[in-house]
Amino acid sequence: MVETAELIDNEFLRQYEIKIDGHLAKIEYSLQERKIFLTKLIIPEDLKNETFKKEFLALVFNQIEGRNLSVVPTSPEIAKFVRSNRKYKRMLPVGVRI
Repeated sequence: MVETAELIDNEFLRQYEIKIDGHLAKIEYSLQERKIFLTKLIIPEDLKNETFKKEFLALVFNQIEGRNLSVVPTSPEIAKFVRSNRKYKRMLPVGVRI
């Protein structure tokens, strides 16, 4: 489902967006220096399932990794995703533990 949709970095609204079947899922962020703070995960009810959430977050993290930014997850759901996916823990800034 996610692999066929386009991930958009809407810099004006400071959010990553993906549109699937007319529904918009997004992750709001704040960018400071070389760190991106992922502050809020918003998924419409029609898309709310663990598989979609994991695929969407992985897509966002892979794009952030390509930009060489550190990630600070301030949303509990996003922090949970990082805890359960060890490969993304290396993207945390020095001194940040979750």
